[in-house]
Amino acid sequence: MKNLKMFFFKISFISLMLALSMKGSGINLEDLQNFFHHNLETITLLSVPLLFLLTIYMLSRPKSIYLVDFSCYLPPSHLKVSVKTLMEHARRAREAGVCWKNKENDYLIEFQQKILERSGLGQETCIPEGLQCFPLQQDMAASRKETEEVIFGALDNLFRNTGVKPGEIGILVVNSSTFNPAPSLASMIVNKYKLRDNIKSLNLGGMGCSAGVIAIDVAKGLLQVHRNTYAIVVSTENITQNLYLGKNKSMLVTNCLFRVGGAAILLSNRSRDRATAKYELLHTVRIHTGSDDRSFECATQEEDEDGIIGVTLTKNLPMVAARTLKINIATLGPLVLPMKEKLAFFVTFLKKKYFRPEMKNYTPNFRLAFEHFCIHAGGRALIDELEKNLELSPLHVEASRMTLHRFGNTSSSSIWYELAYTEAKGRMKEGNRIWQIALGSGFKCNSSVWVALRNIKPSVNNPWEDCMDRYPVEIDI
Repeated sequence: MKNLKMFFFKISFISLMLALSMKGSGINLEDLQNFFHHNLETITLLSVPLLFLLTIYMLSRPKSIYLVDFSCYLPPSHLKVSVKTLMEHARRAREAGVCWKNKENDYLIEFQQKILERSGLGQETCIPEGLQCFPLQQDMAASRKETEEVIFGALDNLFRNTGVKPGEIGILVVNSSTFNPAPSLASMIVNKYKLRDNIKSLNLGGMGCSAGVIAIDVAKGLLQVHRNTYAIVVSTENITQNLYLGKNKSMLVTNCLFRVGGAAILLSNRSRDRATAKYELLHTVRIHTGSDDRSFECATQEEDEDGIIGVTLTKNLPMVAARTLKINIATLGPLVLPMKEKLAFFVTFLKKKYFRPEMKNYTPNFRLAFEHFCIHAGGRALIDELEKNLELSPLHVEASRMTLHRFGNTSSSSIWYELAYTEAKGRMKEGNRIWQIALGSGFKCNSSVWVALRNIKPSVNNPWEDCMDRYPVEIDI
């Protein structure tokens, strides 16, 4: 609509200038009117193709995608656990014969404690009820309970804050990597909120911590096809079924990092929603290096030597992550970087390739392209590495570090807790650009780029509102 108004404004302006120029040059306007009158049929025939082409352009051009609002699940306080409490749970589990039954296996508990103490997680992260009782409850009922509380909690708050009715939703995309029951989580949402019969729903599984951006990209594609509608994206992960109780150290790492969390995001392609929306989606970039065996196998859910299911992290993971991230950055850079940075990168590339192979690769200054960075809170090492490689300041990665400290690794939803942190701090101003970047098994690195449409205030029940006065906190190295 905005482009159409501009088109007619230009036509009117050109017509006015033409009339004034003819008047100044002595051309008789009456003769011109007679010309149009006697050649009306010819002019009409010439206008039809132009109007047809204009209509095709207006219908085929990409639709703007707006983020109306989003909501992150805030777990109840009774689910909070400190590192000390977690270690007590682990020792009780061993004494109860649930896992690590022999005292010789105490080194496994000590191993997890060392990881926790260096992980960057704080004393208020949350684990589900099923993992806080003895015997442990890891059955389907307990897993469903956790997921329902997370998803419904986020969606209830989203609908309440936006005033959008569930019946107005035309598209639903849900991602959960390892918990995919039948009926699906998407069907569970359709049933709970009585969504309409012709809703376009998808359930993404097994796509790791980067699946949140994938879900946004899928929703974006559907919103380009289905006009004048809303899309809901739900990103979560289930912790109840994923606690590993074996002896493989590589598989024990996930116990120390992953915590309860989830987010619901409301998108729209309706032009009238621009006035109230928070952000507009500018770009999504998805990179998948799974054709390489090392990439495919670096993070795999499998059974250990005792038949216990867990997620194996191989020694190739850092190398694979760095390579996949590099490809994502190389793809995203030309879309967002200013011309000066593009030229510097290109010149360095030519020098290195043809004249000085020993030259270091040029690292573009992404601080010129973005005001805010939402780096997946996968762990302290990941945040450290991206801060170093992208030459970011501590302020740029503050949202990621504080999210890891307060909520832990909530998988695909962590980038939304980080965006909520930035809003709660009052730092999001009109025109600010945001880079959400996440890595996950497969191996994948995905990015989404947003621009703030106005000065953003945090929504009601922002997950940080009860503790923002305490953040940022100092994290021991």
